[in-house]
Amino acid sequence: MPFIGEIAGLLTSLFFAANAVVITRAGAQVGSVVLNRTRVVFALAYLILLNIILFRQPLPFGAGTDRWMWLGLSGLIGLAIGDAFLFQAYLVIGPRLGSLLLSLSTIFGTLEAWLFFGESLRLGQIIGIALTLAGIIWVVMERPSPSPAPAGEIQSAMAAPPTPVRATRPLSGIVFGILAALGQATGLVFSRQGMQGSFSPISGNAIRMLAAVIALWLVALFQKQAGATLQTLKTHPSAVKLMALAALIGPVIGVSLSLLAVQNIPVGVASVLTSLSPIFILPFTHFFFKEHLGWQPIAGTILAIAGVVILFLS
Repeated sequence: MPFIGEIAGLLTSLFFAANAVVITRAGAQVGSVVLNRTRVVFALAYLILLNIILFRQPLPFGAGTDRWMWLGLSGLIGLAIGDAFLFQAYLVIGPRLGSLLLSLSTIFGTLEAWLFFGESLRLGQIIGIALTLAGIIWVVMERPSPSPAPAGEIQSAMAAPPTPVRATRPLSGIVFGILAALGQATGLVFSRQGMQGSFSPISGNAIRMLAAVIALWLVALFQKQAGATLQTLKTHPSAVKLMALAALIGPVIGVSLSLLAVQNIPVGVASVLTSLSPIFILPFTHFFFKEHLGWQPIAGTILAIAGVVILFLS
């Protein structure tokens, strides 16, 4: 199918943006840490069910050691460690600067794919990535309006910290944001290696999610927070329902589409197409949360769309 990787990348961003609408209310009730631990469990359950239906086995046991290694590391670094740094970045410097730093994953992913696996980009792809990345940055850099709605999948799960907190520890927040971008990029690059050939994105996603579940819940057990997490879920049943829905939209459908994208197009192109949530979130926040859209996000969106068009044409 022509442009299957590019279309999958765009759909990834769209599903992540839709996921933000659902995750907003759940994260406000239980917090980001409990949210992250719970959504990966739901996602793994969905993926196991899908694998049983489609492939007659809960996990791809015959995928081979190399594939399990690459995809497992991808889940550990991208879904567990990378997200942990991202949460800390949002706590220290706020969601907008955190989202801006996360966009560096496009650059990191391109460099890693070139350095370690010899993957290069054509001039048209580089121009398209640059324009799209500039559009994303332009949208994210807009000063937030006084309207109540946050934007972005993870930023919606936690309120922005007071200004004094960000002012006293900006360097640590910037470091956390850069490490989050590096974690996301490395996870995507490792996914590229694990998805070589015609391997199913649903099976690949199950391996990644299993690694994330093991890592996050081992940390919870080590910190003696597993019981507290379960108690929080018991006292917030409405949040559990929202997280179940969010897990289907984001970690299952969205992440599976991102694996399909990285399987068919270069890492640099895939990383920028799967990072368009700040663009796609605009209509959601406008219609669902009545957030006013100024000229800056609209101009940034137009610039990003121009970059995407160039990526398709090149």
